[in-house]
Amino acid sequence: MAMHITIPSVTATAEPEEPPLPSEKPQPEEPQTEPPPSEAPTARVVLGELRVSSVTPSSVGLQWTVPEGSFNSFTLQYRDAQGQPQALPIDGGSRSVTVPGLSPSHRYRFHLYGLRGKKRIDHVSTEANTAMADPEESTLPSEEPQPEEPQTEPPPSEAPPAQAILGELKVSSVTPSSVELQWTVPEGPFDSFTLQYRDAQGQPQALPIDGGSRSVTVPGLSPSHRYRFHLYGLRGKKRIERVSIDVVTGEPEELLLPSEAHQLEHPQTEPPPSEAPPARAVLGELRVSSVTPSSVGLQWTVPEGPFDSFTLQYRDAQGQPQALPIDGGSRSVTVP
Repeated sequence: MAMHITIPSVTATAEPEEPPLPSEKPQPEEPQTEPPPSEAPTARVVLGELRVSSVTPSSVGLQWTVPEGSFNSFTLQYRDAQGQPQALPIDGGSRSVTVPGLSPSHRYRFHLYGLRGKKRIDHVSTEANTAMADPEESTLPSEEPQPEEPQTEPPPSEAPPAQAILGELKVSSVTPSSVELQWTVPEGPFDSFTLQYRDAQGQPQALPIDGGSRSVTVPGLSPSHRYRFHLYGLRGKKRIERVSIDVVTGEPEELLLPSEAHQLEHPQTEPPPSEAPPARAVLGELRVSSVTPSSVGLQWTVPEGPFDSFTLQYRDAQGQPQALPIDGGSRSVTVP
């Protein structure tokens, strides 16, 4: 049984926290009061160096360490290519993040804050330049590039690398704004993958994927639009294998907006006498758990259930309907 979640017209206002500019040197916030004598002082927590682990034309991978203590969470702040501040919330157990949706050949300054509760305790920064747009990322559906073959024979003392083969690239789910893809690796492994496609404006996009993954969800797509996806399997930085697929995103769904007096539909017919009536499934309150300038975290309960899946619907800043599919076992989601 699938259920659509409708977000009430509650506006969670968050004052955008503009990332510090390169000329600014923000200082970590220190506690302003001494703990009472009966409380032990807060353990020292320290952020290690923030460094760049990978760069593509549209993304940057970052890594860091925590030499002392532990943080509840992190926030990565930066300005996009249009100069708008962006904030990416990160789980406290993470030590790396990939920042997608960047522009080719652009310089970015990233600020990573370590938080205890909602208080910023420590801060590190780094700069990175995205790579130039790769001509191979502009592969059009009419073009059929061939996978790159090794150009040299291995030295006599080295065994030839094991063959790596990509299986069929298949669609596992489609919504008006996203596509989920799956694939197999009959022989391998690969060190990593890259998914390439053109967005609705015709701009090439590249999504780096870990070598152990066998599925990926591509968000931020346009409804009723045809996309051609190319999945490359890499050994080191060399493309060994490639598979492709064409997908059309779903049609825009009519949203149940707060101003519309639609009621949820109830079954109109009784089940046949031979069938037991379905178990009652009830959704609890939908509440806001976190807010940043660029995302909202939501949580809900299921007092009686279960549900097979959920769908979160909303309109973006341009008024376009968006639909986010969610697994039936989930009780929270972050809308980026």
